[in-house]
Amino acid sequence: MVGFTLNDEQEALRSTVEQFAREVVAPVIGGHYERGEFPYDVVARMGKLGLFGLPFPEQYGGMGGDYFAFCLALHELARVDSSVAITLEAAVALGAMPIYRFGTMAQKDRWLPELCLGERLGAFGLTEPGGGSDIPGGMRTTARLDGDYWQIDGSKAFITNSGTAITSVVTVLAWSGGPGRSDASRDISAIMVPAGSPGLTVGPEYSKVGWCASDTRELAFTACRVPRENLLGECGRGYAQFLQTLDEGRVAIAALSAGLAAGCVDECLRYARERTAFGHELGHYQAIQFKIADMAARAHVARLAWYDAAARLTAGEPFKSQAAIAKLTCANAAMDNARDATQIFGGYGFMNEFPVARFYRDAKVLEIGEGTSEVQRMVIARQLGLARSG
Repeated sequence: MVGFTLNDEQEALRSTVEQFAREVVAPVIGGHYERGEFPYDVVARMGKLGLFGLPFPEQYGGMGGDYFAFCLALHELARVDSSVAITLEAAVALGAMPIYRFGTMAQKDRWLPELCLGERLGAFGLTEPGGGSDIPGGMRTTARLDGDYWQIDGSKAFITNSGTAITSVVTVLAWSGGPGRSDASRDISAIMVPAGSPGLTVGPEYSKVGWCASDTRELAFTACRVPRENLLGECGRGYAQFLQTLDEGRVAIAALSAGLAAGCVDECLRYARERTAFGHELGHYQAIQFKIADMAARAHVARLAWYDAAARLTAGEPFKSQAAIAKLTCANAAMDNARDATQIFGGYGFMNEFPVARFYRDAKVLEIGEGTSEVQRMVIARQLGLARSG
């Protein structure tokens, strides 16, 4: 019989991150969010808590945990705020994890220790201004070998953690010829670009609807030269590496989404006991009871969905379909719960000083980032053996 109960070590981690989120993040994040400021102090304390190193070996400064532990932390952070959760998610799943999965020993020794400690942040340069879900079709960024250097030209959009004062490296996907190949072969390779590299221009922070205390920017590469050894993994295998990275990242985003859905329940339970109307607490009324019950059911199912996907990932079992199901289910739960929470709070739910207003603004991007809901349905359908027509 399959169980979904956390063991003692996992529960201790969950409880620790829950307490951190309530005592450290909650009191200050609203101000950062409204000012559009990156929460450096909070991120530093997350690093000291070991959150950035959760799924990495101790030899790199990690905590020796696994991907499930990492997702537990994301879930608990997102119950309070998604900006800090996405900062952790992008730094680990997209920034450090590709280096750990595909890097050489020298690359791991060079980059992972400071990334695992949270002293520096990594980013992943994938999406382009004219692209979207069609990654290969929309990619215009190129990388050409010139002696012992890669020359990169192009641009990337919506890149999380790419412009903070502690960003150290951005792994960029680009069309490449590579040794023994002509440029016409148009292979896609992953190349690590250190922050501050000549020819790399970091754009201003986007004005976003949500995730307002996280860092998201456009990057431009103009004859940006980095050493040949900055190639990550095999030349021409960058897109395949990305697909693996994205499958894992979907589990992490699912956990974050489920956390937001659970946070909506937390806030509504508190409000239903404090707020009165027509002589009774809000929780007295069946209409409110039913709405919160539906929210709790969604949050529960969402949590089980990412638990299943993360457990399979951690066990080394196939998880592609389960990751897509979890991402789709959890994103839907987050969006539906955020909408219902805002309705329960009424006028106060429209005021930015209340967490549910942040939750509502943050939820929509969960149906878009790291694979849209439509893409998740495509993945699930293909895993079921349904071929595309045409």
